[in-house]
Amino acid sequence: MFDGYDSCSEDTSSSSSSDESEEEVAPLPSSLPIIKNNGQVYTYPDGKSGMATCEMCGMVGVRDAFYSKTKRFCSVSCSRSYSSNSKKASILARLQGKPPTKKAKVLQKQPLVAKLAAYAQYQATLQNQAKTKAAVPVEGFSWGNYINSNSFTAAPVTCFKHAPMGTCWGDISEGVRVEVPNTDCSLPTKVFWIAGIVKLAGYNALLRYEGFENDSSLDFWCNVCGSDIHPVGWCATSGKPLVPPRTIQHKYTNWKAFLVKRLTGAKTLPPDFSQKVSESMQYPFKTSMRVEVVDKTHLCRTRVAVVESVIGGRLRLVYEESEDKTDDFWCHMYSPLIHHIGWSRSIGHRFKRSDITKKQDGHFDAPPHLFMKVKEVDAAGEWFKEGMKLEAIDPLNLSAICVATIRKVLADGYLMIGIDGSEAADGSDWFCYHATSPSIFPVGFCEINMIELTPPRGYAKLPFKWFDYLRETDSIAAPVKLFNKEVPNHGFHVGMKLEAVDLMEPRLVCVATVTRIIHRLLRIHFDGWEDEYDQWVDCESPDLYPVGWCQLTGYQLQPPAPQTSRDSQSSSSKQKKKAKSQQYKGHKKMTSLQLKEELLDGEEYSFLQGASDQESNGSASYYIKQEP
Repeated sequence: MFDGYDSCSEDTSSSSSSDESEEEVAPLPSSLPIIKNNGQVYTYPDGKSGMATCEMCGMVGVRDAFYSKTKRFCSVSCSRSYSSNSKKASILARLQGKPPTKKAKVLQKQPLVAKLAAYAQYQATLQNQAKTKAAVPVEGFSWGNYINSNSFTAAPVTCFKHAPMGTCWGDISEGVRVEVPNTDCSLPTKVFWIAGIVKLAGYNALLRYEGFENDSSLDFWCNVCGSDIHPVGWCATSGKPLVPPRTIQHKYTNWKAFLVKRLTGAKTLPPDFSQKVSESMQYPFKTSMRVEVVDKTHLCRTRVAVVESVIGGRLRLVYEESEDKTDDFWCHMYSPLIHHIGWSRSIGHRFKRSDITKKQDGHFDAPPHLFMKVKEVDAAGEWFKEGMKLEAIDPLNLSAICVATIRKVLADGYLMIGIDGSEAADGSDWFCYHATSPSIFPVGFCEINMIELTPPRGYAKLPFKWFDYLRETDSIAAPVKLFNKEVPNHGFHVGMKLEAVDLMEPRLVCVATVTRIIHRLLRIHFDGWEDEYDQWVDCESPDLYPVGWCQLTGYQLQPPAPQTSRDSQSSSSKQKKKAKSQQYKGHKKMTSLQLKEELLDGEEYSFLQGASDQESNGSASYYIKQEP
């Protein structure tokens, strides 16, 4: 096409001549020159020389500048480090399914490349098919446009250990180079080009084609974990053509020199990145598994439910007695609300026995080891007792931290908590929290951290004072030392964007913002909605996800409520006073389709930025000293 590089050539045949030896492999045609390094193949315009990747540190550089005759390492130190293990042999053995031999290393280069390319293509096809079936588009909403137009920042993937790639995201950052489809091309076949990450927002990356320099006219957003983004070298491995975008096709006469200059010292995705993504999206919970889950109509007890579907680690549970399968409950597989069969009996928790005395065909109990483990506690010494006072997030109104009482002490560190002033006479709204739960706090927590504490309903002596209340109720405060004071280095900051479950309507995952940070406690605001819908959530909650999680898993994302519906929200909340429900739902958000039918003219919405909230991970001022 240019400078001797026929990048669109369809002739990728590599069959051997009949008079060649059986142990030899015919070279690839000149249109696809290769440089092989640890299974990676690179194609360059002039067909003579190219780049190499260090097999130890992953650094990309000019091949001729690499160390040793084989050009496998970027430095002496990498060569020495590599020699201390058998990484090369293990890779070859894994690819070939047998112990590596010298003959295999030397004579089977092309078959190995072909196997790797075929396997990569197969995995990409499977992932693409899965996304095509599961993805639910959100009409009119684009994370990229939303972030660009408002200069927002998103919480990094490393903040979400439970999410895909959360623990193995690595050094993916701005400047990393990848190979992506070239959309600025008039060719009938799908072609690719190299692009660099300009900005990261969760899983999403703003990419710019190499050669555009400071020109952002063709910048585009892409999910890094998607099937169309690959490490540098994937195209040649898979036999795909690299073609410069039409806009800059004649900008350089020597594309080889340009690529060498641009890629020297740059980093790309690990060669096994797509495999890691695939592995991180394998979930142990399967359909038809039976679990115990909180009864959403009576929070004080659990019921048996069956896993109906699994999407991105989120479980749609159908209560076992639901004949039409409409009585369901959504939660993450690591949620503290689900347990193995027999859990309630083992700790003394209330349990609703099912009218179904026999397991339905195909249903089976989920193994206990699949559930999130809680930290072991020592209840032998000083421990929580019934009647002790504390502060707790209200499970029926997650925007409020309330005055609460320990109503019952269960086994294994579990406590039944009641919200003062609004408890049902039969205790049906008591809620089970573990002693290490980040949702319960000692007396004085809200005051020292400048959070509004919700006093008991009907309590007239305002402003509320804990000292007076404890004396009036003849109660004692739970000892401060019994509470969980660990604060992880979570990485969140005020203003960061993310995708969050509306825990009052847990089937919904919404566009959200971190508006306050109190040590490990996050205030989550749902974009476009009134502040009264905000929720207090722990920084390690499995109900928080990086930007792009819904797109990656095929879950439907709820976009911000239209700004013109804000007046509707305000008027409805003022006209009708909020009333608590026994069901585990609070302010029910309308979906985007429902909102379209009820739009009213309103003022523009401005996001809450938050002010002077503590963002440190220290716990020096975590608790207030109790009054005598």
